Amino acid sequence: MNLEWWLVAELLLLGAATGFLAGLLGIGGGMLLVPFMTLIVSARGVDTAVAVKIAIATSMATILFTSLSSVRAHHARGAVRWDLVRSIAPGLVIGGLLAGAGVFALVSGRWLALVFGVFVALTATQMLFARTPRPTRTLPGPAGRSAVGGAIGFISGLVGAGGAFLSVPWMTRCNVPMHHAVGTAAALGFPIAAANTVGYVIAGWSLPPTLPGLVGYLFVPALLIVALASVTTAPLGARVAHALDVRQLRRVFALLLYALAAYMLLQAWRG
Repeated sequence: MNLEWWLVAELLLLGAATGFLAGLLGIGGGMLLVPFMTLIVSARGVDTAVAVKIAIATSMATILFTSLSSVRAHHARGAVRWDLVRSIAPGLVIGGLLAGAGVFALVSGRWLALVFGVFVALTATQMLFARTPRPTRTLPGPAGRSAVGGAIGFISGLVGAGGAFLSVPWMTRCNVPMHHAVGTAAALGFPIAAANTVGYVIAGWSLPPTLPGLVGYLFVPALLIVALASVTTAPLGARVAHALDVRQLRRVFALLLYALAAYMLLQAWRG
């Protein structure tokens, strides 16, 4: 299959949208990419169960680029807690490698879609209806942060998202300001993406070449096109994020997650 011009146009549009959302919400774009990439890949004759895995792997890899682009904009505004990044990142890498190189290859695409949908819906509910955290609640120490990072990295590896759907609610519940939580989540997206991308390539190394440029579960041409578009729009999203108040940002985050959860649950139900 050659990359038709309309496929390139679809990927460019998708990349622009996910880059903007990466900057706006710190989500790395993965939660938007996975459903739409699944649709794009399966429409070209790839079995849906395999298409979900290709979408997850490719979506995760794009976070390597969108994270760097969006974190620059957040860092310029002083919104990245680098002390948290340093203490959480080791756990993220370990959890990501365990998921990407191990469990990912063993779990069916239908179950991955189900896991994705359920976790995203729960996160949306927490963000939309979350009560004000107790003033005394704080983040755990370095060991606790690394342990939480391991869980976030592992779950993110199964659903192809940058981890902000877990790390942003967790940080805000521990009284980290919303804008700092979003900026820090953007920085955490890079180690998650790096570890899991290596794992996806290893896990799918023996996969038949159902698409041109497929390396493991990684659809390289789509990765490059989406990344090119997304890095140009991520800084714009970051600027918009700092113009919104916290309540607006929560609503945008939650409503987006509900829509994407519904789509992936539908894919899991269809099997």
